[in-house]
Amino acid sequence: MRNDDKISKNIDWITVGFYAFFVLAGWLNIFAAVYNPEVSQNIFDFSINSGKQLIWIGTSVLIIILISAIDYKFYSTFSYLIYGTIIAVCLVTIFFGTEVKGSKSWFEIGSLRIQPAEFAKFATALALATYLGKINIRFEKWSTQLTAFAIIGLPAVLILLQNETGTVLVFAAFVLVLYREGLSPWFLIIGVSAVTLLIFSLMFDQQTIFIGIGVVAGLIIVNILFTLQRKITRVRNVFRKIGMTLAAAGIAAGVVISVNFLMDNILQSHQKDRIVALIDPESADTKGIAYQVTQSKIAIGSGEILGKGFLQGTQTKFDFVPDQSTDFIFCTIGEEQGWVGTSLLIIVYVLFLMRIIYLAERQKERFARVYGYSVASIIFIHFAINIGMTIGIFPVIGIPLPFMSYGGSSLWSFTILLFIFLKLDAHRKQMLSH
Repeated sequence: MRNDDKISKNIDWITVGFYAFFVLAGWLNIFAAVYNPEVSQNIFDFSINSGKQLIWIGTSVLIIILISAIDYKFYSTFSYLIYGTIIAVCLVTIFFGTEVKGSKSWFEIGSLRIQPAEFAKFATALALATYLGKINIRFEKWSTQLTAFAIIGLPAVLILLQNETGTVLVFAAFVLVLYREGLSPWFLIIGVSAVTLLIFSLMFDQQTIFIGIGVVAGLIIVNILFTLQRKITRVRNVFRKIGMTLAAAGIAAGVVISVNFLMDNILQSHQKDRIVALIDPESADTKGIAYQVTQSKIAIGSGEILGKGFLQGTQTKFDFVPDQSTDFIFCTIGEEQGWVGTSLLIIVYVLFLMRIIYLAERQKERFARVYGYSVASIIFIHFAINIGMTIGIFPVIGIPLPFMSYGGSSLWSFTILLFIFLKLDAHRKQMLSH
């Protein structure tokens, strides 16, 4: 094997260092989350989550070695096969999966529990990168954009049918990837506007929202007519703009109506309660659906500036926060390491994401660049939503903190997602020659 083919020489060790930091910090905080001072325990005890996570970490190292050993061309050549296999597994899971906390998204093999939806992320990233990386693909064509959205949407729909709404939301990250490849910024503007309108629809009654939509539309039409009066635009353009404004107002009104329908007929009671707890905390039952977030905020706030110290968290010791080693691992850090610890962690995550974007931008082939941006976008969405959940600015939807939350499926999927990209980056010069 030639020296320039050795991944140990060309791999980005800075990113590997970030990965090692997150995994190690996660392992320590998982132990802190389950630590019981009244029982003789150590971090290597396989009967508690920290010991079990150590097994997942060990197997993740084996996965990294396997990814490094496989030829880099494998990931583009067999991306559709990988994607199709994961799609098939997700479909089977709908009918034969094990239900956990209302989501039928797990497979149990003995004591091993795997969530196929986690692996759909990297499979979708590979398929999307392969499609957009074709030489004859022009992203500005509508057919290309529709195909790209179909690749993203198919696994998302199957995961939604498993009632795993949190994971479905992660697939919105791919819109950021498409935006980098030339998607019109109007998609982002419309998306942000729709989310804002949805939030307003939950906060205010329909009549108030309709009045607001009417006022905004009226002001826009007045401005359009004013440009006609000043002869800045043609009459044909005025009618077109007025028509677009009225159409947008109609769509906005439809969104408002659909929110009530969604809340009353589609969402399950616990999902509605979580949304209500976020929008109107005063009306939420602090001993019921809002209990988890309330206790999480108490834990983070009690850490103050410097925290209580490793293994000294009282909220943690007395199990006040459910799922603290999984989705709410961040509040363990907040309680024991304080504002300083959480701030440093956020800074490290931001630097990590910036590093991945830098690596993505230096790729010479579109396939590797699209995949790199997919990695950055998926990790960013997980990072932002997870921390948002723990501090009460986002509904509790079961999103793990990348590389740090307890769980094999999560750690394996993020490891695969990241190290496939590092493999591609290590061989970027050879990829260009092909």
